[in-house]
Amino acid sequence: MRTQVENRLAQVRKSRGVGSSDLARRVNVSRQTIYAIETGSYVPNTEVALSLARELEVTVDELFSLREGTEASPESIAAEVLSVSTPDRGQPVRICQVGSRWVSVPVTASPYFMPEADGIIKRTTRVRGRADLVVFAKEEAAQKRLALAGCDPATGLISRMVEKISGVEIVSAAASSKLALNWLKQGKVHIAGSHLEDAKTGEFNLPFIRKEYPDEDFRVVTFARWEEGLVLAPGNPKHVRRVEDLARKNVRFVNREPGSGSRALLDKLLERAGMDAQKVQGYGQVAFGHLAAAYCVVSQKADVCLATRSAAKTFGLDFMPLHGERYDLVMRRRSADLPAVRSFLDVLQRATLRRKLEVLAGYDTSETGAVVA
Repeated sequence: MRTQVENRLAQVRKSRGVGSSDLARRVNVSRQTIYAIETGSYVPNTEVALSLARELEVTVDELFSLREGTEASPESIAAEVLSVSTPDRGQPVRICQVGSRWVSVPVTASPYFMPEADGIIKRTTRVRGRADLVVFAKEEAAQKRLALAGCDPATGLISRMVEKISGVEIVSAAASSKLALNWLKQGKVHIAGSHLEDAKTGEFNLPFIRKEYPDEDFRVVTFARWEEGLVLAPGNPKHVRRVEDLARKNVRFVNREPGSGSRALLDKLLERAGMDAQKVQGYGQVAFGHLAAAYCVVSQKADVCLATRSAAKTFGLDFMPLHGERYDLVMRRRSADLPAVRSFLDVLQRATLRRKLEVLAGYDTSETGAVVA
């Protein structure tokens, strides 16, 4: 194994006219040791290094130095990739340790700044959802980090506050409610966000969790209540006021992915209105996330989408409320006792967080932090 120390012992020794056997005798080591040092296969201890420098009448720094760029050599690890799309080679990622496994979340750049990342994808593997990564500081990523999956646009608000107050970093993975819960069941995330409504009872999340994961022991904590509705261009130029207007030929819609609470809500509203989904221009066009859907409207790729009021507020768009929902945070009970998770839950009780959610996102925080299961 090549050492990280470069040496000029051979050059200095020869310039002094000293043979390797003579130098070995003078510093009380074997000739083979001198040879190993000069070839770089052996790094001498402090005593030998000082003796060599004294005999050759130079400083230790003139004989030995660290190779440039070796102080923080990247490390390769295998990890799960939490993404709805296939990642590309070289894609920056953030990483987090969940139990004994490593997970990674691809990150993208903003128009002005490179993304914060812990490494890049070196190559994808034959197993879907796994990749080999090159990471910069695995030990730092293993400490005080939580992996959170969900679709809440306000995730960044609580993430920044949790980090500021407790030092716990949140690695957020964008996912529909069903996908987030599946990742939680598979042990890929610590916390999953969900707003799935039961058609029979009108209750959120608990009926789905109990039906799909009857043998799992989950804790469910309310994050907030929000409004979901039609997100429209400023001034509502197409005059879209109700779900029936989505069938008009001059209205372009962008949908959410199957498994999302928004997709389920749309299908329910269409069924209630007696409408065929195929009459909605853009029903098959998918945006992954509330903000992504709203961005399609602000960029004029669509005239309307179904998303939260917070997504509309983010881009200065008009909003037509249609339905109130409860967004819960779901975790395994054993994970709820982790110090990092306790720090996260403590922040839910902060009045400052609630004010931010109310003002910036338009959420109802009267039940924020309430344990529902």
